[in-house]
Parts: sequence; structure tokens; C-alpha cells
Amino acid sequence: MQATYLTGKTPAEHGVVGNYWYDREYDEHRGWKQSEHLIKGRKLWEHLRETDPEFTCAKIFWWFNMYSSADYTITPRPIYCADGKKVFDVQTAPMKLTKKLKRKIGKFPFQAFWGPMAGIDSSHWIARSAKWFEEQYSPNLNLVYLPHLDYNLQRIGPEGPHISMDLGQIDAVVGDLIRFYENRDVKVVLLSEYGITQVDRAIHINRLFREKGWLVWRDELRKEQLDLGSCQAFAVVDHQVAHIYVNDKSILGEVRNAVTELDGVAQVMDGSMRNYYGMEHPRAGDLIAVSDEKSWFTYYWWEKDRKAPDYARTVDIHRKPGYDPVELFMNPKFRNPKLKAGMKVLRKKLGFRTLMNLIPLDADLVKGSHGAIPASEKDWPVVIGDMPNLSRDGAKIQATEVYRHLMDVCSR
Repeated sequence: MQATYLTGKTPAEHGVVGNYWYDREYDEHRGWKQSEHLIKGRKLWEHLRETDPEFTCAKIFWWFNMYSSADYTITPRPIYCADGKKVFDVQTAPMKLTKKLKRKIGKFPFQAFWGPMAGIDSSHWIARSAKWFEEQYSPNLNLVYLPHLDYNLQRIGPEGPHISMDLGQIDAVVGDLIRFYENRDVKVVLLSEYGITQVDRAIHINRLFREKGWLVWRDELRKEQLDLGSCQAFAVVDHQVAHIYVNDKSILGEVRNAVTELDGVAQVMDGSMRNYYGMEHPRAGDLIAVSDEKSWFTYYWWEKDRKAPDYARTVDIHRKPGYDPVELFMNPKFRNPKLKAGMKVLRKKLGFRTLMNLIPLDADLVKGSHGAIPASEKDWPVVIGDMPNLSRDGAKIQATEVYRHLMDVCSR
């Protein structure tokens, strides 16, 4: 959605078919990659520079934030040391801004950005960094991503008893940032990419493929590692959307029929439908399944939890062949989870090899997801702001039209 907003193009044109996809040349999945070169097409600020060469843009925690043509960027960027240690950090462009920014507002609270400890502190820090970039450089366009509502809306769902507290927390952060910008005569537009709906069913689509004999895995140290290049068919999942790659085209129809019959699957797109929905791109699955709004797809393929790969119980967004919202939970079977986590962190700091296997393998814990188009328009994404060519009566627009309306705001 962010790529669509920034280009005015569909995924078939800009190439970003999801947060995860399968690289058919490497026979490996790709997840949460950050290079802006993955987005094809002219970006919003590049278009505006054609009439105003001095136009500047800051991308603050929007995705595809590395090697960007924007003037200023900041994005999460952990440091992976050769001894296995992981150091949380951010990366900026220009690179020298990283130290200056951290000296001013402190280290980024990475644990609050994703994982069991994700919470309001990360959005607080991002909002402060947005103020810093505005005060230092006054870009013509500030793109600021505040992630807070992603967390408990997925953990406990929009019907959860404590969501009002989350709404109050992010409302305070957003309100303060709006006032800051308005005091500097900066126009503000509020924009979301999706609305999260309550879910009560996890669809284990790769376990279906395993039952059919289409998956191939390798036993590594008594754990099962999926070998995507050897599979006849498999799914790379992304919330309520599953990209299904069929290496053996002779079973394409059989795969389509099997997925269509799965409980919770609302739609399966083939070639012609992929084209209709703007998903006809080499990165997209041969089939694309969409769940109903009460369901979502897991990447799980193992039958016995003891056979799950070691990364399954860790926060590891890159190695998992699909999105895993269970990373937002600490294993509820732990008697004292904070003590358990603290001891593992201590062991790592002392130099011991330690697997941070704190994440459960219970997909039923997840209560919110997105990707399917919700039946209620109240659950749709929103765009709010003073836009000269957009009516104020709750008009509905296509995601590709957001680009044009943002262009109008920036050109005034």
C-alpha cells in the first residue's frame, strides 16, 4: 500500500506484491526488504522535483527506506555481529545523521517497535525524530509512519477490552505532532494503509500442501527446514493474503481446487483475476488466496511442534517464509516470562550462545488481521486532510488515487 500511495500505480506496475514473496531465480523467499529500488515507477517527490528542483522529502520509518531518492531517511537497521550478537540500531541518510539524531533524542527503543514488548515508546521516538528532521531541514514533504495501532489490534483485536487505551496513547502522540507541524505552517494529512478486523481462525495452508505431498523439507539437526525450490507447491503468506507458487504447473488446477475448499478462504485468484486486481507481476504467486475477514494465513508447515525450525520460536522476520504475528506474544506457558527473557538476555551479554526462543507456536492467540477487504466501510483505511479536489462527505477513492491527492496538497 505504501508503494501504491507513493507511485499511484498498482502492484503489477510498481512490483511490490506484498511484504513477502518468492524469488524464483534464487529459489528463496524475500521478506521485509528495505531497498527502494524494489519499487518501480516515479515516486511522489520525484514527480514534484520536475517542476521544483529544490523540493525536498524526508521518509521517517516509511518502508523501502534504504538507498532512497528522498533527501533524508531513517529506518530500523539492526547490526548483526559475527559472534551472533544482535545490536538494535537505526540507519539514516545521509549516514552521518544517525549519531547526531541519537545524541539529541536517545537510542531507538527497538524492542518497542516489534515483538512481545512492542508498544507506544517506538511511536513516541519516531514522532520526536520527525520533529528533529523538521527543525533541522524543513523538508517540503515529511512522510512519518507511527506503528502503535498495529500491535494490540493484532494481539487482542479491535474488539479487545483495552484498545481504547491504545487509541488514547497514539491520539496523544499524533495530536502533539499535528500541533507541532501546524505551528510551523505545515499542512497535515493523516493516512492509513489498512483497517484491522477481528479474527478467530488461522488457516494453515502449507500444512494442507504437506498432506497433499507437495512440500519438500530437509531434516537439519532434528528440525524441518522447508526447501522451497524442491516443493511442487507452497504458500508465502502475508496476513490475510497467501501467494501460492506452483513449481509443478501440471498440478495448478489441483492446487487451486484444494485451496478453494479450505475453510476461511474467500477467494483464489488465477491469471485473469490477478490482472483484474492489479497483481499480474512475476513476484506474485501463480495463485493468490485471500481469506475472509475473520481468518488469516499462517506459514506453519510442520506437524509436530518439536520439529519446527529453531527460528519459529524467535522474533525473526526475515527467515520465516511468511508473516508471523505470533511474534507479538511471549509464550504463555512460561511461569515468569519477564524473568525468562531477562535471563536469556543476560546469558547473551555474558557471551553464551543463547537461543531467544520466547515466542509460542499457537496461532490461535492472534485476534486481529488485515488484507481482505472488510464488509464494513468503517474498517477501511482513511485519508484525512485539506485536499482541494477531495470532497468532505466521506467519499471513497481507489488506493491509486491517493497519489494524485497528495500531489495536489504538495503543489499548493
